[in-house]
Amino acid sequence: MRRIAFWALLSHWRYRPLQLTTLILGVALATALWSGVQAINAEARASYGRAAAVFDQNALDQLVPRNGSTIATETYAKLRRSGWSVSPVIEGDYRFGQTRIRLIGIDPLSMPSQAQFTPVSSAAGLTEFVRSPGQLIVSAATAARLTDTAGLSVKIAADLPDGAAFVDISVADRLLNRNGELSRIVISPDQKAGLEAIKNIAPELMVRDAGGRPDVAQLTDSFHLNLTAFGFLAFVVGLFIVYSATGLSFEQRRATFRTLRSLGVSLRTLTTMLAIETIAFALLAGVLGVVLGYLVASALLPGVAATLSGLYGASVAGGLSIRPQWWLAGLAMALAGTALSSVQHLLHVWKMPILAAAQQRAWARVSTKRLVVQSGIGVSLLFASAIIAVAGEGLYSGFAVLGALLLGAALILPALLALVMAAGQYMSRQVLMQWFWADTRQQLPGLSLALMALLLALSANVGVGTMVSSFRQTFLGWLDQRLAAEVYVTARNEAEAERLRGWLPGHVTAILPIWSTEGEVLGRHIQISGVADDVTYRDHWPLIARSTSTWDEIAKGQGALVNEQLWRTGKANLGERINLPGGWSAEIVGVFSDYGNPSGQVMIGLDALVRHYPDVAKLRYGLRMKPQQVPEFRKKLSEEFGLPESNVIDQAALKRQSTAIFEQTFAVTGALNILTLAVAGFAMFSSLLTLSALRLPQLAPVWAMGLRRRDLALLEIVRTIALWLATFVAAVPVGLALAWVLLAIVNVEAFGWRLPLILFPFDWLKLGVVALLAALISVLIPVRRLATTDPADLLRVFANER
Repeated sequence: MRRIAFWALLSHWRYRPLQLTTLILGVALATALWSGVQAINAEARASYGRAAAVFDQNALDQLVPRNGSTIATETYAKLRRSGWSVSPVIEGDYRFGQTRIRLIGIDPLSMPSQAQFTPVSSAAGLTEFVRSPGQLIVSAATAARLTDTAGLSVKIAADLPDGAAFVDISVADRLLNRNGELSRIVISPDQKAGLEAIKNIAPELMVRDAGGRPDVAQLTDSFHLNLTAFGFLAFVVGLFIVYSATGLSFEQRRATFRTLRSLGVSLRTLTTMLAIETIAFALLAGVLGVVLGYLVASALLPGVAATLSGLYGASVAGGLSIRPQWWLAGLAMALAGTALSSVQHLLHVWKMPILAAAQQRAWARVSTKRLVVQSGIGVSLLFASAIIAVAGEGLYSGFAVLGALLLGAALILPALLALVMAAGQYMSRQVLMQWFWADTRQQLPGLSLALMALLLALSANVGVGTMVSSFRQTFLGWLDQRLAAEVYVTARNEAEAERLRGWLPGHVTAILPIWSTEGEVLGRHIQISGVADDVTYRDHWPLIARSTSTWDEIAKGQGALVNEQLWRTGKANLGERINLPGGWSAEIVGVFSDYGNPSGQVMIGLDALVRHYPDVAKLRYGLRMKPQQVPEFRKKLSEEFGLPESNVIDQAALKRQSTAIFEQTFAVTGALNILTLAVAGFAMFSSLLTLSALRLPQLAPVWAMGLRRRDLALLEIVRTIALWLATFVAAVPVGLALAWVLLAIVNVEAFGWRLPLILFPFDWLKLGVVALLAALISVLIPVRRLATTDPADLLRVFANER
C-alpha cells in the first residue's frame, strides 16, 4: 500500500517533466555557484597552507625579531654556543630580469629533518646545492618563467609552490646584500635538556609558535569572504526557483493528497513520503550542482589566482582538487536549501483537512494582511541596515548591512509593485487597460519570488558595477599621479647600481631612487621607503591628508608619510609621532592613498632612510625626462651602459601592466555577476512558464468577449516589460546603496582604503537592456503557448467545475 501510494505521488512528475526540470535545475544552479566558490576558497587556502609549510617551515617553532627586520649573525652564534639546535634562514624578494622571486636561503646541514620540505636529500644533491655560484630549486612553472638566473643553475622539484626558490643561505646573503643579517631562525623540536632560556640569551628575539596561520591567509580572508558572499547571494536567488516549483507541485497534488488520505494513508505516512521525495530530489540536484560547481570553479580559478597574486602576492595552484570539504558542503547546502524551501509546504500538508479541495492557484495567492506583514519586516530590515551601518564595526558588520539591505528591499518589492499596478488601474479609462492592470496585480503573488530574485541580481550588478567602475576611474587617476617618472630601472647588483648612479646624471633630468627596507611598526611588519626631495613628489604624490609643511619636514628627516591603510587603523594619526625600527621616531605629516597594497607603509626622507638604515638595497630608480626621449634613452642604456632590456620599463608599459592586473582582479566578480543574473533570469522563466499553465481560467472569459489570442499574447509581453521596468527602477537605488556600503564600509574594513562613489548611468542602461532581453526570452515560450492555444481548450474552461 505504501509503495503504491509513493509511486502515485511520483507520477505527478511524469506528466510535468518541465516542472521537474525547473525544480532540479533550481537546486543545481543554486548549489553550483555556492560549491564553485567554496571549491575556489578551499584550493586557495590549501595552497597557502602548503606554501607556509614548505617555505616558512611553520610546522616548527621559530625565532623572529621583536623590533627591526633582521637578526644579527652574532645572536645565532650565541644560541649555537649555548647548545640550542637552530637553523638560520635568510629570505627576501629578488628580481631575475622581469621575474620577481621570493628567495629562501637555508643551511641544509642544520635545517631540522622535521621541516616539511628538504630541498636536498643526497650527498650529490648537497654538493650541487652548496657549490658556487649556487643552485635555485624551484617548481616547474617558476622555472619556465625564469629567463635570467644570474648564473645560478636551476633544479626543478615536484610539489613545490610557485613564485619562490630555495637557495643556499650564502647565495641568498650575496644576492640580497644582507651582510650576514638573518630573517628568522628555525628551532629544532629535538633539544638537549637543561638549556639556558632563549629569552636570557637573545632577549631581542621572540618565539613564533608552530602551526600559526600563514600571513597571506590572514591578508586574503576579506577576499574569500567577498567570494563567499557572492556565492551565497546566488544560492539565495536559486532558492526562489525551488520555493516556487515546490509550492506549485504541492498545491497541484492537493487532490492526490485528499484521495490518498481517503484511502487510508495516514497523515504521518504522507508527510514522510513527501519528505523522502524532497530529499531524493535534493540529493540528485545537489550532485548535479556539485559537478557544475566544479566546472564553474575550474573556469574561474585562473582569474582568482591572478587576482590573489596581483593584490596580495599569494601563489595559488592552477589546478583544482576535489576536496571533501567543498563537495560535502555543496550537498549539505542543497539539502538545507531544499528543506528550507519545502518546510512551509510540508507544514500545510500536515495541517490539511482530509476533505480539502484542490486549489491550483492557492500557492500564488497572498492576502493583503500577509503582504503588509511582509512589507513591515522589509522596512524593519532596512532600518536595521541603517543602524548597523552607523553603529557597527568590522567586516562582518559590513556584510550584515548588505544582507539586511538586500533582503529588506526584496521583501517590500511586491507591495511597491502592487501599489504601482493599483495606480495604473486607477488612472486607466479603458476597460481593457483596467483589466490589464488588475490582472497583472493578480499575477504578482505568483511572480513575486522571481521578481525578488531579479531585484537582487540587478541590485548586485548595479552595486558591484558602480564599485568597480568607481575603483577603475579612481585607480587610473591615481596611477597617473603615482607613476610620474617616465622610466624605471633596476640594477642587478650594488656594484652595477653604483656605476648606474654615476652614468645617469648626464642623460636624465631627475633621478628618483626607489629604496626601501622592512621592519616592525605599530606591531605590523611593513615597508619603510625613502623619498627624494624632488618637485615630482611635491606636485604629483597622491596625498589625502597633509600638514602645512609636509614635504619640508620630510626633507629635513623629521617627518613621515603613512599610507591610508595604516592611518585607518587609528594608531597613526596626523601630528602624532611614530616609532620606527632602529630606535628613532618621526612626526606623521601626511597620508597618501595606496590602492592595491594590503599592508601598511611608511615613507621618510631619502637621507633619513640611508642614515638610519645604511644597508638598504639601492637597486631601483625612477627617471625623469621628456616622453619623446624615452626610446633613445632605453637604447643608450642598453648599448652604452649594458643594462638588459628586461631591467628597464617605461611608464606606459608599467601603466598597461597595472591596468591589466586591475581588470583581471575584477574579472571573477564580473563572472559571478553574470551567473547570478542568469539564475534570476531562469527564475523569471520558470515562474512565467508555471503561471502560463494556470492562466486559462482568467484568459478564457476575455477571449470569449472578443479579444484575439494574438492580442492576449501581446498583452503578456507588455506585462512582462512593465514588471521588468518597475523592478529595474527599484533596483537602481538599492544598487547604489549597495555600492555605498561596499565602498564606504566593506572596502575600508577589508582592504583599508575608501573610494569615492561615482555614478555611471550609461552602465545602468546597458544592464537594463540585458535584463530586458532576459525577461523577453523568459516569456517567449509561455507567450507562444498562449498564442497557439487551441480554442477548444479555452472553451473547455467553461465546462469544468471551478
